[in-house]
Amino acid sequence: MAFDAITMIRQAEETAKRERAQALTDARAAEDAAVEAGKAAIEEAAVRARKEIQAKLAELEAEATAAAQVLAGETEKQKAAMRAAAEQKLDEAAALIVERIVNG
Repeated sequence: MAFDAITMIRQAEETAKRERAQALTDARAAEDAAVEAGKAAIEEAAVRARKEIQAKLAELEAEATAAAQVLAGETEKQKAAMRAAAEQKLDEAAALIVERIVNG
């Protein structure tokens, strides 16, 4: 009976060693899978971030272009108004000079 008990204990120890080894293997595999999933999630987040940045840059460039066009339009209006005022003053100055020459 003692021999049977020793044999059962050895079998139990062997089974425990195999189960422990399998548990370690499974744990390592789970850890590797988690690391790979983490890397994939980080890469996916980086790709999303790059796309969002590119979209935001395109949006900001469009806004800047629109603002520049508005500013250019306003500048053209100011330029036309200044030119009209200058031409009017030029006509007034010419008339004043002619009047002074004629009236002496």
